Amino acid sequence: MSEEVTIDVREIMRHLPHRYPFLLVDRVTEFEPGKRIKALKNVTINEPFFVGHFGDYPVMPGVLIIEALAQAAGVLSIKSAGERKDNELYFFVGIDNARFKRQVVPGDQLVLEVEQIAAKRGIAKYTARALVDGQVACEAEIMCAKREV
Repeated sequence: MSEEVTIDVREIMRHLPHRYPFLLVDRVTEFEPGKRIKALKNVTINEPFFVGHFGDYPVMPGVLIIEALAQAAGVLSIKSAGERKDNELYFFVGIDNARFKRQVVPGDQLVLEVEQIAAKRGIAKYTARALVDGQVACEAEIMCAKREV
């Protein structure tokens, strides 16, 4: 059963090596170890990418929506394993069937839903979707791999 939790950005930063402006997960609201995670990304006009994408019509780049989903998948994998060791990182290594269905603009809150569908030998596969106001903005299958560095 999915556990409702609140994992704030400080704990997220303990699990992920990403930092501003590339940390794209603000909070986790649900977590089921080894199975699923629900996280939030608050999209504001202050995001640095809006300066050039597209200036007078700011739209969050699709690749950053996918990156936010991959970061949520990373939190799911790392938190499920306990903690990330200093000598290991989780890398985004694959994407399939990505579809973009709605633009994401300043003021939106992305709800990131990720479910783990397979994991072995340090590689995990997930189904992922990003929603805004209950509407799917993006969906994809993604893969992450744990590597020692």
